[in-house]
Amino acid sequence: MYPMYFKTLLKTLQQVSRRQISSTVRRQLVNKVPDKQKLFQETNGMPVHLKGGVFDAVLYRSTMGLTVLGTVYVIYELLRAALPQKKN
Repeated sequence: MYPMYFKTLLKTLQQVSRRQISSTVRRQLVNKVPDKQKLFQETNGMPVHLKGGVFDAVLYRSTMGLTVLGTVYVIYELLRAALPQKKN
């Protein structure tokens, strides 16, 4: 009647609905906010958008590169549209 994946989905939903909902926490998460606050509030002369490490530097440089490439491409397309080629 139903395809096999609908049967498995229905079975999974039945199992989930039978579980008790409790408010107890199964695992404690470590609060990393104070460590991040110390890192980002240091006065070491580094801009805040680069204080996150290598990942932030790569993200910043790729964003700047894409911005420059996009600007150059837009200027190229505007010039191409403003100065159309003659048809022979």
